Parts: sequence; structure tokens; C-alpha cells
Amino acid sequence: MKPTQIADGIYDVGVIDWNIRDFHGYSTYRGSSYNAFLIIDEKVALIDTVKAPFADQLIGNISQIIDPKKIDVVVSNHTEMDHTGALPKIMALVGADKPLYCSKLGAKNLAGHFPDKWNYHPVKDGEELSLGKRTLSFIETRMIHWPDSMFSYLKEDHILFSSDGFGQHYAGFEKFDDQADSEMMLQAKKYYANILMLYAPRILKLLEKVVASGIQIDMICPDHGVLWRKDPGKIIDAYFKWSRQETENKAVVVYDTMWKSTETMANAIAEGISSTGAMVKLIHIRSSHRSEIMTDVLDAAAVIVGSPTLNNQMFPTVADTLTYMKGLKPLGRIGGAFGSYGWSGEAVKMVAAELEAMKFTMIDAGPRLQYVPDKAGIEACIDYGKKIGEAINAR
Repeated sequence: MKPTQIADGIYDVGVIDWNIRDFHGYSTYRGSSYNAFLIIDEKVALIDTVKAPFADQLIGNISQIIDPKKIDVVVSNHTEMDHTGALPKIMALVGADKPLYCSKLGAKNLAGHFPDKWNYHPVKDGEELSLGKRTLSFIETRMIHWPDSMFSYLKEDHILFSSDGFGQHYAGFEKFDDQADSEMMLQAKKYYANILMLYAPRILKLLEKVVASGIQIDMICPDHGVLWRKDPGKIIDAYFKWSRQETENKAVVVYDTMWKSTETMANAIAEGISSTGAMVKLIHIRSSHRSEIMTDVLDAAAVIVGSPTLNNQMFPTVADTLTYMKGLKPLGRIGGAFGSYGWSGEAVKMVAAELEAMKFTMIDAGPRLQYVPDKAGIEACIDYGKKIGEAINAR
């Protein structure tokens, strides 16, 4: 991939990872990119690097613009290895004595990752660095999504280099939001749901702080995916909504099944929800991916989970989904549990206990049916769905 000039003297020199399909258990069927940014001024600055296997590509991209040895300053907004893996090669080229700007925790993390003795310059929130005609201002963004995270803001160009904030896992030659397809907002939503939802309260405070500061943002440059230049306010508004965990008039019915009995129940519950006018999405776990499920959970008012009983436990795929969901801390949802069983039937209580541990508001005791649901059992599921739909509509 050739460098892309994103403004006068400013380039994206990052790389595309076409083949990655899993990122910490998150499905990346569109691949990803590792963006890095070169600013040419009286001082030349490189903001972030890339994953280690792509280090030579990064160096090649920089070399198309300037001799990498002429880089005066390196900035590390976030120390996770997809953004710092190439640092050893970069610092060896530019010189270990060149200043490496990062947060205070970033310096600690980098020293833990790499044995090299680099010239760390830990910065405070609001600290500035003059590059000549341009000025970088550093904004501490702790826990978006690591303790070391920070943003870098180029004051004169109104460009926010946002590290993992506002990103998407997307591989493509389209560099900007107005060049990419309409799926970009869905990819951004998926990224937030699976990477950042856990930190929603902190992100909300940061957004409020940035807005209150009055800084002008004409472009947002995350370290993954496309850059937001057409309407940066659109993704900022979406982050406000997601950080407040605002939900739609919608339920997701998530289930797995052994012999179709739990599936029959799921369909009946979904029918009951739909009859109240609430939206509903039916998700079979083994036909989906946990990260796709969480994308739907992000704006769902109700999460209803169904499981058959296997070996006196909930079904393994259901346990996997609930464990993943619990770690991301969706808040303020309506919850429900249901399932079928042969001779023991512990799964429904176990599912309900997991949802209660997430502080979901549970809708009564969910249907727990033995063997194949009969007409009365299906009617009970439809009625349960209606209760859920009514609870959603009452919010």
C-alpha cells in the first residue's frame, strides 16, 4: 500500500492486514489495517507504528516520502503490540536517542515490552510539542482501552490522532469514510461493542471533556480502519450514544439447541415479542460469532438467552457467549432465560443467574420445557415473549 496524503505534509504510512480473521476472539472478516502517521514540519514526527510482521512495509512507506533517519520525534499513543510491534526497527533506524513521546504508563509498558534503552518522554495531559509550524497536544485517554492510552491532536490542522478510539477492523484501499461503503458505521459499532463497551462510563466522561474544551475536529485518524473526514461529528455522536448505552426498542433472542426443542421455544418467544411491536432479532449461536452477537446486544433493550441442558450444565456455546458478554458489561438491559431438557434441566437457572449477575432486570421465570414443546408449551413461550415486549415498550 502506498502512503496516502491526508493533509498538506501529513501522510498515512500504515499497512493493510488483509488476512487477519480473529482479533482477541473478535471476528475480523473484513481484515484490518494498522494506521501510522507521518507529519513533515521543521521536525518530522511519526505517530504510532504497526504490527511487527509489517515493520518493513511501514519503513518502505515512510521511505517513499522521506529518509526514515530524518524522523525527529516518535509518538506512541498506545502500547498494544499491533501499534508498537515495529518500534524496535523504527527506533534502530531513527536512532535510539530520538525522543519517544508517550504517556507515563506508556513509558512503563514499553519498557516492559522491549529491552531497548530508548529516550522516553512521558507527557502530561494537555502537554504540547512544537514541530515548527505545527503543534501536537496530548490528551490522556486512560482505559480507551488500556491504561496507557492517549490521543494526539494537531492544533493547526484540527486533526485528532485517536489511537484505538473511533476505529474499525477493515482492510481496503479506501482511506476515508466518504470513500468506503455504508458498512463502516456497522464496523465501528462492532468495534465499540467488542473492544470498548466495558469502558463506556470512562469514554463518556472523556467525550464530554473533549467537547467542553471546544477544540475543533475536522478529521479523526484512528489506528484501525478508515479516517473520518466527511463528518467526524457523526462518529462522535455515535460514541456518545453507545457510551450512554442507549438502547432501541429491540430484543435479541440468543440461543443454542441440540434437537431443535430450544430453537422451537426461541421462535415462539420471538413471535411473542414481535406481536407487541418491539423489534426482535433471533440469533443461533453456532451460526453466528460472539462478536456479532455483542454488536446486536450494544443497542438491544432486552437480551433473552436460551439453552438446553447438557451434562447438568448449560450448553457450552451458551456459557462461552455469556462469559464474553459479562466481560463487556452491558448495563441496564431486560433479561430472560429459557430452555429445554431431557431429565435434569439445570441450564435455565444457570443462565438466569448469569444474567442476574450482570444486573439485568429479569422478566419472571422463563419457560423450562421437557423434551419436545407441545402446544401449551409453545403458547407459554409466546406469552413470555409478550411480557418481554411489553417491558421493552414500557421503558
